[in-house]
Formats: sequence, structure tokens, C-alpha cells
Amino acid sequence: MAQRVAQRPGVRGVIYLDYQATTPLAPEALRAMLPWLESQHANPHSPHAPGRAAKAAVEVARDSVVALLPAGGSVSFTSGATEAINWAIKGVRPGGIVTLATEHAATLDTVEALERTGRPVTILPVGRDGLVDLAAARAAIGPGTALVAAMLVNNEIGVIQPIADLAAIAHEAGALLLCDAVQGYGRVAIPGACDLVAISAHKVHGPKGIGALWIRDGVSIEPLLHGGGQEAAGRSGTLSPALCAGFGMAAKLALDRHEDDAAHVAVLWELATERLGAGWTINGSVEHRYRGNLNIRHDGLDVARLTSELRDIAFSAGSACASGSGRPSHVLRAIGLSDAQARSSIRLGFGRYTTEEELVIAIERIMAAAAAQRIAA
Repeated sequence: MAQRVAQRPGVRGVIYLDYQATTPLAPEALRAMLPWLESQHANPHSPHAPGRAAKAAVEVARDSVVALLPAGGSVSFTSGATEAINWAIKGVRPGGIVTLATEHAATLDTVEALERTGRPVTILPVGRDGLVDLAAARAAIGPGTALVAAMLVNNEIGVIQPIADLAAIAHEAGALLLCDAVQGYGRVAIPGACDLVAISAHKVHGPKGIGALWIRDGVSIEPLLHGGGQEAAGRSGTLSPALCAGFGMAAKLALDRHEDDAAHVAVLWELATERLGAGWTINGSVEHRYRGNLNIRHDGLDVARLTSELRDIAFSAGSACASGSGRPSHVLRAIGLSDAQARSSIRLGFGRYTTEEELVIAIERIMAAAAAQRIAA
């Protein structure tokens, strides 16, 4: 496979392997944004000609974003996936909420806040493979349930949940299904049975600061933000044509390059996994997984020392949203790892702009540094 070297974004001198935290901005997305940052500054909600031109750019971007989502729904732009998830969870009708123990903090913290107000909340466990037990889900999701919230592709371990099955169970009970598709959008198919889908631009080589909530036709939720209702579904706030244009171009690229990107990730996965040394274990299901996420552990590994010694390789010890907390990953604990095992795990994320050569170099250096730790111990 041809290497991704032309116009490859990145930080000079650093091998970037943290695609789950954020992806490099596509050069094409940057070029789409620049006119709206340099000279075309009109408010897209203004009725004059420059405003209408800005509005047209927003709608072109919206069409591109929608093209990667199920048919029969519409997109409202938001400040990011966190806002989209909050809006979806807080905006549904009163009733119980069922979610998974491995969800992103945007979901878990939101349902915890609602639980303090008296909303019934059920947190479903997962197995050692990271997958929810559908029998347990069916037992928990009943007539009083208003919403089931589940992540399509886990941000820490890459496991793909059976979203279509969860949606069917939810619908049987009269509930809606919210899919956090942040890590899956543009990479894996989003089941058409979803009712609400949260996505983010900066996970698909778009800009930070913009996301969207897809809402199925016929589904109505209460606004989260008030003050103008600029978006059709009631979301208030002035949209940035620059951010929308960048998101739209990133989505168009994800659609146009889907097969090439998927094939490239498959090659990178094979290169990485075949170089794992003795004692390394992949966390979560290997079969039901997005292969651009490699979460691995080696018992006794000092991850803090590893990251300090390999400062020119950008990888993660867990979710960027929880970095610095000092707590072991709730996702790794949920799949049955001990605190020590969770703290001995690292996450390598790669994709479109990762070259085979740099991934091989990074893996070999990580393996060598980890081996040196074991010898020193």
C-alpha cells in the first residue's frame, strides 16, 4: 500500500499515535475553513447577501456530514459531541435511562447528574471482552425506560457494541436509542435503527469545537440551549461557517476515502500486532473491534516511565478526557482488570496519516523500552 506522505499533517519530530484523543486536521479541511477565517466573516443567520452566502456554506457542510449517517434524519450542529450527548440525554421525555459501564464521561456524568434529580438510571456491566450482555440489557430495559445510551466504538479499547440489537430492545420497550458514534463516524457503519447519534469533527480529521446531533425524523427532544433557536431542532447559538466548512470537508473525505482508510488501518493493525512481544495482551475483544485502536497491557509496566522515556512518541495511557485524574481507567476496570493491570496499559491510535514505517519504529521502541524496564526490575 502506498505510504501517506504527501501533505501529511503532524508535529515535526513526533510520531503521533493518539488518534482516539484527536486526529490531525486534514489539509483539505483547513483550506475549506480559511476563507471564512480570513475574509468572509458574515453571520450565517443574517438575511443580507454575505449572510446568505455563509448560510449556504453551512448547508453544504451539513449535507456532507449527513451523508455518513442513516437516512431519515437531520443534523443539528453543536459545539462538540459532549454538548450533543448532553442535549440528547437531557432532552428526551422523562423516564429511566439505561447505559453501559464503559461509556464516555460525557454520558456517565450526565446520567449521574440526572440520577441525583430522581431519574432512574441503570448502568449495565460488560464482559471481559468489553461487550454488553444482551440478555442483561433486555432484563434492564422495560416499559419505564425512556432512553438507552450506548457507544458504537469504545474510545479506550475500540470495542464495537451491538448497537442494532440494543436499538431493537429499546424500541420494544418504547424507548429511544442514543448512539455515541464519535469514534465510529466515518469508520464503521452506523446502524439505521438509531434514534439519536452524537458525532464530533475532530475525530475524523476536522476542526475542534464542532460536533453534531443527528435526530431521526419524528423524534422530538427539548432544547438544551435557549436563545434564538438557530438550528431547526431548537439548538441556539451562532454557527461558525469556518468550523462547519471544515467539518463538512472532513466528512466528505471520510466518505470518499473510506475504503482506502479502512485498508490502511488493517495493514497498520497487522504490522503492530505481529510485533507485540511476549507478555503483552490486547485489552477487549479482538474480533468485535475497530482496528485503529490498539489498547495493550503488560503486567508490571511503568507507563509513566515509558511515556517519559519516549517523549517523541505520542500515545496514551487512557482517555484524554480523564488524563491527569490519577484514577485507573473506568473502562479497563469494567472489563475486569485490576487497578495495577489498568495502570499497566497503553493505547495506540493510528489512521490515515500514520505511515507504516513510523508505526513499526514506534512499536519496536515501545517494546524495547518495556523490556528494559523488566530487565532493570
